[in-house]
This record gives sequence, C-alpha cells and structure tokens, in this order.
Amino acid sequence: MIAEVVHLRLGDPFRRVWLRALSRPRVSRVAASLADRRPPGALLRPLMRLYVRAYGVDLAEAAQPLESYPSFNAFFTRHLREGARPLDPDPLAVLSPCDARVNTIGPVPADGRLEQIKGRTYALDALLGGPEAEEFAHGTQATLYLSPAMYHRVHAPVSGTLRSWRYLPGKLYPVNELAVRMVDGLFVLNERVVMVIDSPQFGPVAVVMVGATNVGRITLAFDSLTTNAGLPATAVRPAVPHPIARGEELGAFNLGSTVVLLMARSALRAGGAPGGLVKMGQALWRAGAQ
Repeated sequence: MIAEVVHLRLGDPFRRVWLRALSRPRVSRVAASLADRRPPGALLRPLMRLYVRAYGVDLAEAAQPLESYPSFNAFFTRHLREGARPLDPDPLAVLSPCDARVNTIGPVPADGRLEQIKGRTYALDALLGGPEAEEFAHGTQATLYLSPAMYHRVHAPVSGTLRSWRYLPGKLYPVNELAVRMVDGLFVLNERVVMVIDSPQFGPVAVVMVGATNVGRITLAFDSLTTNAGLPATAVRPAVPHPIARGEELGAFNLGSTVVLLMARSALRAGGAPGGLVKMGQALWRAGAQ
C-alpha cells in the first residue's frame, strides 16, 4: 500500500528519508481512519476488487462474499471459511501461526542476534523487551512475513497456557524487502506485541507480532488491547494462565506484517525453508532429532 509507492530506482538517501516519514505512527493512524470508513458500496466494492486483482487475493477462501464487507479494514481482517486452514494432525507438530513467506528459520544464534536480512541482525532480548530472552537463547526461531494478499489473523502454534503478553510501542516502518534491507534493527524499532505460551510438549513459545506501516493496528482475540493508539508500554501476566489450544486465534494485523516465532526447544525438524510459503496450520517444525 503506502510503502509500495517507493520507486526502486531512487537513491538510498531518498529511500531512507521516505521510510523515516512512513514510520511515524500518525501516518498509519491516518491510513487506519480511511480504512475504517464505510463509503457507499458503489465506491467501496470497485476499490476492493482492484485491491484483490493487484495483490492476487483468493476470495474463494473468505467466509463472506466481497459485497458483505462494510469497510476496507473489515476486508483486511476477514475470517476464512470453515475448513480453509486444516491443522496438521500430528500433536508434535509446531503449526505455522499465520499465512506467510518464511524469511528465516533455524536455530537461535549463539550470540543472541537474529537475522533480519543477510548482513543485518538484531538482538533477541531487545525484540522481547522482557526477561524471557534467556529461555530462548538456545532455541529455534522463524521470521514469517505476511504479504498484503494473505490472511491477516494469527493463531496459536501449540497448545498450552498463555503465560503473559506485552505491548511495546515504537515506530511503524514498512516490513517489505526494501525496508528490511535498509533499516537497522527494524523489528526492535517497530511496535509489537509479545505473547509467551507455556506448552507441555515444547516448553516456552513466544509469538511476536510486529506492526508495520499502513493502519499499523494489532488487535488481540483475548484482550482489549489495540495498538497504534498512543498507549504506553504494558505488560500483563494473569494470575491464572489463560488456556490456549493449537490453532486458536491470538490476534490480527489490520493489514499484513511480520511474526517472529521463538521456541525454547532446539531438537526440532524444520518443515519449512527460507523463501517458502506456508499457510496457517501447516507444520513449521516437528519434535524429534534434527
């Protein structure tokens, strides 16, 4: 959307200026106000059809016909028809929490710095913004990019109990290839929500939803938190951990972004590869020897 208008032949200084301008949360709040509006159907439907054609959205998977969505944002956060995302039946499979392109997958490096893109890294503890980093220091990670065409809801990759969730405000840079290549530490600069699940099979699991330019809003299925609203950082650890089932909805991006998935367990066999596409419910890893 907004970020896509950057002309790739512009020089790097111009790109950086443009990206910094886009990263201001107020820019995405303006986009959000437009996406939430309910224009007449005669205006909205042609615009949505144009978006569908431009990005190759598969409307056959949607739970409702295009005409039923009252706003762009209702369409962005659409539910899928029943059965569109079957869950891998293996109880020792770690499910992909979302539809995505797998940008990185593998062990957490010994120095605790995760790969953003080749030649650029960022610190695990800065991403999480809390004391959990030590639990994942010898674990496994995957970075999952949601394109504008994809289903924008995020689901639990494992069953267990939701130990805590944390909101970390910040910038809203785009998370496309251009921005990831040019902005140091993008995933720790952008606002994000960190959810930690304790799983009987896999131990601690962290699902990090990273916000991005365009609307920039993250909503949670189990809490009233809505990001990109000028709120301060918050951390919640319920007195009674919230039970969660694999495949259960955790939250939604109001337009696509990135999920960083962290597993404390390292003895996992990868079911995906960098550059590959996965759908929510497919296996990213399976328990067992590498």
